[in-house]
Amino acid sequence: MPTLVLRTAEARDAEVVATIYNHEVTHGTSTFDLVERSVEEQREWIAARNGAFSVIVADDEELGVVGFAALSTYRDRAGYRTTVENSIYVRRDQQRRGIGKLLLARLLDVARDSGFHTVIARIEAGSEGSLALHASLGFVKVGIEREIGRKHGRWLDSTIMQKMLTD
Repeated sequence: MPTLVLRTAEARDAEVVATIYNHEVTHGTSTFDLVERSVEEQREWIAARNGAFSVIVADDEELGVVGFAALSTYRDRAGYRTTVENSIYVRRDQQRRGIGKLLLARLLDVARDSGFHTVIARIEAGSEGSLALHASLGFVKVGIEREIGRKHGRWLDSTIMQKMLTD
């Protein structure tokens, strides 16, 4: 049975992280981004993140990096500083192995340990797997933004889910 390790991303992970992300840019709706990231842009993105906002990768001893996750600032206004947003991407051929759940659980620990109050997830409304993943770790649906994005020739809704970390 291969071992899966969650660790902080390093510059050497930029190529595989870009590959995983760019697949979603061109083929999926996990991101509303329409432009692929270069390896250099991905390397800079990883390098610019630290502390609670560091990128975490799921590294399989046989397959290498199979997923990544990160927390991001929710909004730039100071009153939102105790709220973060999560992002999780798992290589398509490795989904439904529990990798996303491990990554999300780690992000929740990081957010809690860093003193954040709540985590927001913005999920394309048709992404049943991602919605179920977040619900399995205590996120609740708090709203839907209708036709907020357009990709692959169609309008997309975004489901907003929230997990409270403190009372």
